[in-house]
Amino acid sequence: MRPGPFLTVPVTLLAAGTLIPLGYVVWSFADTGWDRAYRLVARQRVAELLGNTAALLLVTVPLCVVLAVTAAWLVERTDLPGRAWWAPVFAAPLAVPAFVNSYAWVTAIPSAHGLAPAVLVATLSYFPLIYLPAAATLRRLDPAMEDAARSLGSGSFGVFFRVVVPQLRLAVLGGGLLIALHLLAEYGAFALLRFDTFTTAIFEQYQSTFAGAAGSMLAGVLVLCCLVLLIAEAGARGNARYARIGAGAPRPNPPLRLGGYTVPALAFLGGLAALALGVPIWTLARWLRIGGAAIWSIDDIGNALGQTIGLSAAAAAIAVIAAFPVAWVAVRYRGPLARAVEGSNYVTSALPGIVTALALITISIRYARPLYQTVPLVLFAYVLMFLPRALVSLRAGLAQAPIALEEASRSLGRSPAATFAAITARLTAPAAASGAALVFVAVATELTATLLLAPTGTRTLSMRFWSWSSELDYAAAAPYAVIMVLLTLPVTYLLFRQSRKVAGG
Repeated sequence: MRPGPFLTVPVTLLAAGTLIPLGYVVWSFADTGWDRAYRLVARQRVAELLGNTAALLLVTVPLCVVLAVTAAWLVERTDLPGRAWWAPVFAAPLAVPAFVNSYAWVTAIPSAHGLAPAVLVATLSYFPLIYLPAAATLRRLDPAMEDAARSLGSGSFGVFFRVVVPQLRLAVLGGGLLIALHLLAEYGAFALLRFDTFTTAIFEQYQSTFAGAAGSMLAGVLVLCCLVLLIAEAGARGNARYARIGAGAPRPNPPLRLGGYTVPALAFLGGLAALALGVPIWTLARWLRIGGAAIWSIDDIGNALGQTIGLSAAAAAIAVIAAFPVAWVAVRYRGPLARAVEGSNYVTSALPGIVTALALITISIRYARPLYQTVPLVLFAYVLMFLPRALVSLRAGLAQAPIALEEASRSLGRSPAATFAAITARLTAPAAASGAALVFVAVATELTATLLLAPTGTRTLSMRFWSWSSELDYAAAAPYAVIMVLLTLPVTYLLFRQSRKVAGG
């Protein structure tokens, strides 16, 4: 069964729109000319940026894996005191944007510049992206597999490395890919730390030469790096099966006794929590105290908060509406169209926001100048970047909506529109709300594309925070950072609860 034109046309147009950033990169290479493009790409500067990027990825991602898996294992599989309290603590760092975390460390240690601080800040900001899926996987592992390994003579460490670690492969690879893509896309955190990456170099190039060829070539190399990561993750994931046959044992895994390792385990988790949460909280509180009442400019903060909420709410609503036909085709139909439309959205979302912004700037200036620096263009960029966040939730919601209820409604004489409003929309409302919340928070804390695309006079929370922190007025920046964290906390808790629900917790 194939979707009709009512679905085919909008999802095809949406898929074409999501390919704009990739098309921009290809067009930039062709327009520059292959000889000149080669000279621009073969520069020493590009080699330096590649070296920085490789070092950042090769150190940060494995460090995140070690910290996240260790923390998840201690919290989920041992008799660690206060396990119920530790679990949400290690999801909470996701509520602190990386550039706010960087601001906290730079203001606490002004000499924090270069690779080592960049690794520190990135690790503390992003390790929960592996912790959450790893913890969820550990909660639902079949205890019979570990019992069998012990009966064959394996000790605790042997069971962990031979049985548990292989089962964490998908969680680690997926989380590691997300972290790597975040590292390639991050601008604010590394700019504050004075650590050059492709994103910071592209931004600087854009500021000096607007839409010059050198910046476009850097964007092309950055896109290639992202595509290499996607291919590498898909290859490492392979075709191995990780699902068990049947329902498995209903009993939970009994917690392992730490014994004499309890104190070192608590020290490790306490230290990790102090670095990931304690430093940002302490720094923000310190600057709020230093600034006093003078830094709370109600008019400016209220204006920034209002613009942030307005843009975030509009982007969330548009993203959910746009994701619905894509999710419908992906769930209710099979074939090349469904795979192509869904895949194009995920590939585009993996590209850094600065590439999407540069693509839209170039196209709007050349072919649609009235759209340049307008709210619709900014919202379109947000939808391109964050549509998969809504798509994932809607896809899951539609998959759980029984088709039989829709068929029964149609058999009783209701029109397709009335059936959709009465049955489908109501059943998928929680999933739509979840997807909208994820998009809302992503937009509320987005910095790079907003700086490049926002109309003159736009002052979101992230823009005001960046403006004050760039001027080294750290006290004035603190209120905006606090409000961003408070906006992000509810959705971070939602993600944590969802991961526990999926894991049967």
